[in-house]
Amino acid sequence: MNCLMLRWCFSLSLFLHIQPAFADSEAMNRILRQQPTLDGFDVCHSGGCADISHVSLSHEEWQQVAGEFNPAPENAEEERSHIANAIGLLERIVGDKIGTLNDFAGTFGAFSTPGQMDCNDEASNSNTYIKLMLKAGLIRFHELRDTKIRNFFFNGWPHTTAAIAETSTGALYAVDSWFYDNGVPAVIVPLELWKTGWKPADFH
Repeated sequence: MNCLMLRWCFSLSLFLHIQPAFADSEAMNRILRQQPTLDGFDVCHSGGCADISHVSLSHEEWQQVAGEFNPAPENAEEERSHIANAIGLLERIVGDKIGTLNDFAGTFGAFSTPGQMDCNDEASNSNTYIKLMLKAGLIRFHELRDTKIRNFFFNGWPHTTAAIAETSTGALYAVDSWFYDNGVPAVIVPLELWKTGWKPADFH
């Protein structure tokens, strides 16, 4: 067995032993395919979409989200900042309903914390939140793309993110809410940069 194969086997073994929950691909695919409305949508939590909660948003709650886009952004760069802030707000609103308000940044240091989410949960939920914003006409300069994955043990832990594309240029961006505690604005960076293993300077 060569060194590369040994490294893969060791990483896989370690990953399987420390993951709090395996990603439920069937559940995640269902969440990613859903067409959410304010009257009801599903969100993932507990790691790998191990738990799913059905949530609805009141008119007043949604007005808070819409307020994040007032005044309306004038270009794609401004819009990305508004999207990031709106995702943070939705995490706080939804977290209060399903018990994920205390979700900590990252995953590995908080496996046993009730309500903790991993990157699969975060990506799936951000994907849902972006759909709601698009449906409401809040997002005008971007389109939603499939979730993206970087690494597969060879160059680090696998990591998943939601993704958007700038409509005028086709440029792809990672929309990653995993790096910070629940309710903090998501980070939105060029997807190619994210794929290199990028992380915020203050992420530990």
